[in-house]
Amino acid sequence: MTLGIPLRDDFDGFALRALAKSKKDAAQARRLLALAEIYDGHSRSDAARIGGVTLQIVRDWVMRFNARGPSGLINGKALGNQGKLSDV
Repeated sequence: MTLGIPLRDDFDGFALRALAKSKKDAAQARRLLALAEIYDGHSRSDAARIGGVTLQIVRDWVMRFNARGPSGLINGKALGNQGKLSDV
């Protein structure tokens, strides 16, 4: 069995749980709790079960968390199409 992508080492399970408790965004809190399971030594399958997602989604969360920290787990707003009217 190969190891997954390692999580950043400036957080731990306890810190992520405390952070999840303070967040108002439910989706971000759910993602933080799932990653806290990985920090505590549980499998990524357990994290996927807690998050209600697949292993691929958990991998994406890990990549976003490693790159941008807890703020990387917030759903971004889609840019959408550029407006057809301008100030001119």
